[in-house]
Amino acid sequence: MLSEEKVQRINFLARKKKTEGLDEEELAEQQVLREEYLENVRKNLKAQLDNIKIVD
Repeated sequence: MLSEEKVQRINFLARKKKTEGLDEEELAEQQVLREEYLENVRKNLKAQLDNIKIVD
């Protein structure tokens, strides 16, 4: 699970990008955080799907 601080940072960078833009360092940080977030989402989805049992 992604920490609350990282989620808040992702949201902050997204808002800043829309309003004033990001510098190169912030763009790189945003990309790393997004990849980590997506990795966690995929891992959680896979775990949920692995636990599904189909009953006839």
